[in-house]
Formats: sequence, C-alpha cells, structure tokens
Amino acid sequence: MEQRIETNELLDRLPPHLKQYIKPQDYEQYTPINQAVWRYVMRKNVDYLSKVAHASYVDGLEKTGISIEAIPSMYGMNRILKEIGWAAVAVDGFIPPNAFMEFQAYKVLVIASDIRQLEHIEYTPAPDIIHEGAGHAPIIASPDYAEYLRRFGEIGAKAISSAHDMELYEAVRALSILKASEDSSDAMIAAAEKEVLELQQKEVAPSEISLIRNLHWWTVEYGLVGTVDHPKIYGAGLLSSIGESTWCMKEEVKKIPYSIDAAYQDFDITKPQPQLYVTPDFAYLQEVLEEFANTMAVRKGGWRGLHKLIESKQIGTIEISTGLQISGRFTRMIQNEDNEVVYFETEGETALSYREKEVIGHGVSRHANGFRSPLGKLKGINLAIENMGPRDLQAYNFYDGKPIAFEFESGITVEGLNVTGMRNLRGELMLIQFTNCTVSYKDEILFSPDMGDFDMAVGKEILSAFAGAADYLSFDLVTHVSKSTTARPTLTESEVALNALYKSVRDLREKLKDGVSTDDKDAVLPPIFADVQASHPNDWLLPLEIYELVARDDSSFSERVLNYLINLKSRRPTVAHLIDDGLLLLEKKVPKSIN
Repeated sequence: MEQRIETNELLDRLPPHLKQYIKPQDYEQYTPINQAVWRYVMRKNVDYLSKVAHASYVDGLEKTGISIEAIPSMYGMNRILKEIGWAAVAVDGFIPPNAFMEFQAYKVLVIASDIRQLEHIEYTPAPDIIHEGAGHAPIIASPDYAEYLRRFGEIGAKAISSAHDMELYEAVRALSILKASEDSSDAMIAAAEKEVLELQQKEVAPSEISLIRNLHWWTVEYGLVGTVDHPKIYGAGLLSSIGESTWCMKEEVKKIPYSIDAAYQDFDITKPQPQLYVTPDFAYLQEVLEEFANTMAVRKGGWRGLHKLIESKQIGTIEISTGLQISGRFTRMIQNEDNEVVYFETEGETALSYREKEVIGHGVSRHANGFRSPLGKLKGINLAIENMGPRDLQAYNFYDGKPIAFEFESGITVEGLNVTGMRNLRGELMLIQFTNCTVSYKDEILFSPDMGDFDMAVGKEILSAFAGAADYLSFDLVTHVSKSTTARPTLTESEVALNALYKSVRDLREKLKDGVSTDDKDAVLPPIFADVQASHPNDWLLPLEIYELVARDDSSFSERVLNYLINLKSRRPTVAHLIDDGLLLLEKKVPKSIN
C-alpha cells in the first residue's frame, strides 16, 4: 500500500504544530502475525462486547469502517469518519498531553499506528491501533459522546502543565515503548519502571493537565456508563483490552458513581484498575467537565493562573480585562497586599493578540526579548485607563508626543514620552506605546530607555490564563523532538518463516470465502501444521487459526489440531485462557465438546 497521509477537510485545517506529529501509516509494516492479532482481538471483542459495551459500540464499528478481518487503513477510516464529522491521523505512540487534547478539539482521532505484539495481546501500556482504532473510533458514533470528546479536547488543550509533567510524559513514553518491544531486556524495563515510579512518587502539587488527564483516564479510557449495579463499557482502554474488559465487570473492581472527585484519583497504566467510575449517561460527563473547567485558570485567571504559567516554564497566555492577550514564557509577577497581580514579565519571544489573532506589529520580532507591564488603576484617578476617551486622556495629560509621568495604585511609576495608543473593538484602550520610558517600583528599575520602546498593556486584572499561544501562528512551534522513538523489531529468520505460515493460512481463509474447494484446504493446512509443530512449538494463535478452518470437518486432522491445542494449554498455562477463548468462539458456531 502506498505510504501517504490520507486527509479530509478537518485534517487540512490542523495547525502546523499539530501536523508535525502526523506520520504516514505505512500499512506494509503490518506482518501476517500482526493481522492475526488484530483479528483475534476483534473477534473476541465483538462477541463479548456486544453484551457488555454501550449500545453505540457495535453500531460504531460499522459506521467508522472498522473491520474484524483486517487492520484498518487511515484512508478507509477517514473516508467513513468524514460522514460523522471526524477524522483520524497516525502518530508515533504517545504525544504530549496538550497536543493530544488539541487534536480532539479539532475532531481528529489520534491513532498510534503500531500494533501490540502477540505476547501482549491482552493489554499493552503503549497506545496502539487496537486501542485507538478499535477502542476510541467506534464509540464516537454516539453524537453525545463525540461532542463530549470534542469539548474535552477544547478545554484540555488549555490546561496548564508543569515541568514535572513533561518529565513524566517522556518517562512513561519510554517505558511503554520498551514494554512493547521484543528487543527490550528485563534490566532496561526495570530501570524505566523505576524512573516512572520515582517521578510518580515525587511530591508535587498536581497541575491542571495532570488533573484533567485523570478525568480523561476515568472517562475516555476507562469509563463505564449506566448504573453501579449494571454498568456498560464505553472507555477505549476497556473496549480494546480483552483482559480488562472481562476483569472490569467482576465484583473485585469497585464501581464508583462518577463525579469531579475522579480528577484527584491517580492511576497506574501498567496495572489493571482497582476501581472504575460509572456515569449515568454521556450528558453527565459534560456537566462534570464544565464543573472542572470552572476551577481552571482559563476561567479564573488572577495570580494563581499566572503562577501556574510561571511554574510551567512553557509558552502560555494571559488575557487581561481589555481582551489583550500576552503569549510567552512568564517568569515574574508582582502582587499587591490583596494578592492582585500589578506587574508581570515574560522572557524571550512574546506576542500580543486580541481574540486569538496576533495584533499587527506586536509579534515575536518586536518582542523578541520579552514583555513586561504594570496592571491596575492609576493612583488618585477613579476612571480606569481603558475607559478613557480622547478628552479624558487630554484631561490627564496623555498627549501623543508629549512627556508624561503617572503612578499606579500599586506604587509602580511610568515616566516617558507618550507615542500612541491602540483600542479594542469595544473602544477601550488596550495598549499604549511610550519612548524614552522608565518604569520603577520602589527602588527597582523595571524598564529603562536603553531597552527600547515601552509597550504598556492596559487592563485592571488577569481574566484568564491558559497553556499555549493565543495565536498559534505567532510562534514556531514545529520543534518537538521526543527523547524516545517507537522501536521497529527486526525479525529473525524463524520469525520470518512463521509469518510466512500465517500468511498462507490467511490467504487460504480468504479463498475459502470465495468458494475454493476443500481439496485445496486439505492440501495446504497439514504441511503448515506440521511445520508449526516442528519449528514453532510455542506459537498458539496459528494452530487456533488452522483449527478454525477445519473444525467443521470432523476429520482426523481436525481432531489432531484440537488435541495439540489442548496439550499446548498444559505446556503454556499463561496462554491457556486465550486458547479457550478462541475455541469458545468456534464452539458457538460448531457445537462440539473440547474436553
């Protein structure tokens, strides 16, 4: 299959800083064993989940173009997802949390194109196409849930992270890659697990992104819907895990009514979850999400919001009361006795925006060395600066081209030559430019004439603070390089041979659907089975696929394959339940005892 990135209108609208994470699916990377893993999981899931999953899941498989027989292609998924207003892209494993959320806000599913190895068929901590394609995609066929997912992305993309979050993200990504790789040693995995554990146990105040990530985990990934006594599955982590989808329904797993408390419940991606949350319906998910959003800096602003941005050490944005938005890396603030922010600073490239569009002439080229400004009201003047009309400005000596000196209630003084002002759509002053300007606070010079022109943001207070830039075009954000990349296993000679056997069985199954005679089946399968017995005695899935094709024959060969599988269960007790599950699927079609 041609290696390319399939698109639709939604993908065309993605900003460059998100497009940098997209990669071609490279369908040819999937081996015959990969295809067999997909088929096994999907056959079992559809059989079992039709009883325990939310009603929209099975319908969604059809609506989103997810096939039981073959790993889905991005081309097919995008063609069909387009009909329900969504799209899908392939990425390399985990991507940064804010980017993941922002994709959702654009109604784009992020799908890790790799697939779990046969050894991890029940569950993998690394995102893979089974988790994303078979878990996330079908459930968005429910309009209520799809809107929740979009809204979650919209709010989550604004959540402020911390430097600790990024360390943990890289550590979890590295661990997930190691666990999914056949080339990883026990020592490598143990070292990575230790690093993740140490970071998880580090005592840090939870950031917004960590709290909203918890909500995402307990809903989008591991959510149940209905009642505590009779829940149904809708979380993608459960829908895509043939182990946990069964485990989660047992009494050992505590079921808790969903609430905002879930934001404060941490999780461990490497273990089955000891408790799950049950929402009465998808509409209630939105209620809790909005309740949580009311606690975020994007809605509360103030000194706490700015403090979060300073702690994050990443590009963030504050919006002040005039609507002016300042985007950059915030490094400092000064507060008055009421904890109100009366001054702030950024370091490095900074841009000013209004309504998410960069203010002309105030991008990073003008503010390459940061931005700083006092906030608040002027001392002894009841009228706020932003509310001053031309006559008010003249009355208080704000003349263009004239020197002026004034003092804020905070004690910050500004003295310089007034050049010009800029107003917002409501007619309020939001920016005043000075030259030859000095800004002082107590005994400290905050800005001096040698630093160039002084652009003063006008506003009484910070209304909002959020992660990222107000206008994503203001910055070159196409810079993300992860410390770890998903490993591509190099197949041994034995593995190449085993994959060839899987392909022969797969090809035969396709021919049998087209009405090829059983004579071909009788000629092809016995030699393959003999090769498996002699050269690949630990493989369990291919003998199961062979038995699927001959189970109806009631022949000596079918009995020999069945006995081999039964003996294999004794030799490999860790996969015995997987063999049983495969046989039970056949038993529903073929009423035959396997004892």
